[in-house]
Amino acid sequence: MNEITVDIDLVKKYNIPGPRYTSYPPAVHFSNSIKWEDIKQEIERNNGQEGDLSLYFHIPFCYSLCWFCGCTSIITPNVKQSSTYINYLEKELDIVAPLLNPKRKVVQLHLGGGSPTFMPVGDIERLGELIHKRFTFSDDIEAGVEMDPRRMIREQVKAFRNIGFNRASLGVQDFNPKVQKAVHRIQPKEMTSEVIGWIREFGFQSLNIDLIYGLPFQTPDSFEKTIDDVLEFKPDRFAVFSYAHVPWIKPSQKIFEYKQNLLSPETKFQLLKLVTEKLTRSGYVYIGMDHFALETDELVKAQRTRTLQRNFQGFSTRAGADIYAFGMSSISQTDSAYWQNHKDLKTYYSMLDNGVLPLVRGFILSDDDKIRRITIMRLMCDLGLNYSQMSQILRIDFEKYFEKEIDSLADLEEDNLVKRTDEGIEITHLGRLFIRIVAMRFDAYLPKMKERKFSRTI
Repeated sequence: MNEITVDIDLVKKYNIPGPRYTSYPPAVHFSNSIKWEDIKQEIERNNGQEGDLSLYFHIPFCYSLCWFCGCTSIITPNVKQSSTYINYLEKELDIVAPLLNPKRKVVQLHLGGGSPTFMPVGDIERLGELIHKRFTFSDDIEAGVEMDPRRMIREQVKAFRNIGFNRASLGVQDFNPKVQKAVHRIQPKEMTSEVIGWIREFGFQSLNIDLIYGLPFQTPDSFEKTIDDVLEFKPDRFAVFSYAHVPWIKPSQKIFEYKQNLLSPETKFQLLKLVTEKLTRSGYVYIGMDHFALETDELVKAQRTRTLQRNFQGFSTRAGADIYAFGMSSISQTDSAYWQNHKDLKTYYSMLDNGVLPLVRGFILSDDDKIRRITIMRLMCDLGLNYSQMSQILRIDFEKYFEKEIDSLADLEEDNLVKRTDEGIEITHLGRLFIRIVAMRFDAYLPKMKERKFSRTI
């Protein structure tokens, strides 16, 4: 039974700030004291084996700013910046790629932004050439690209397919014209439909649609119309995000405060209830963390076989792959470390001109960090923890190690979000909505933080 009924009272109770756990520790704990020598040593250690690779390329440019956006982006109408940027991606690749074990195969590739569709066809083809020249791709690679239907042309979709991309993710957010005007993103349904037609024409294997609830002027009736419109496209997956109001990080969001058009918490809760119940009634399985997928989708199968993984690109079926990320602000991840590039484009360019990796901060994991990272990952992906299995995986007495954390789940069990047994912890069907709350109980850093600069969990 996939259908979920949302309890608004519980949503209100647990709507508190908390990490999204695309990494553990969360990125707010990364340190500026990390040096290139530390990361180079970690890369050399990591490449002593032939494990799988996941590659990420960040394309930061957008033609215009969507006022809700929380991404690292650069707003410019100058498309020539794309070619310059790819020159610097090549410089970064020339520093990192020679350090990687040539026997390692790329099983996952992701292109995000900003907007990768800012790139004209020639730049898309050139980027594909740079990547293929330096890496060996697995035959069953999962290669996804984020697309903005605005200003896209058919030849761009063809170019992405020709360089190996087989999954597309489209930003829609909302089809209501009043909402689109309020958030500075005009994108008629007909425009999106045309791009989806091209995606299917060129044989992409999977289509994901992004929606956002909590935007100005949304109502349950208007957002249900958007969901109905998108369901007509029959996407394989949905990512339905809660609008994260973080003006201390993204000053552009202050415009909503100035115009006093932010939704009330009550309306936002109603939208969450609507989308969760409607999509699970429409044949989509709630994976967790805003993601829904059809029963036949790889994500659903991976979750049921406990091979699902979560990282900076969201949920993935490619468990165990190390992430090597390129481009400004991108974050790489191995089993022992994270490192992030500069978010400032001029600094990113300047460091590469000097032959230096544009590193700004990172984190070397302790043994406890690794134990908790795996625990939180498995909890969020498997929707439960088996004590015996986790003890074997982590080589610890899991119940003893996490005795306090397990005891702290009593209130969540009382609210029917989790079930504790002698064998382990199970997330209930209702509890999927509150998985961040459960994961926070295993986070060793949260109690030490004086101030939480996170989005709310709902």
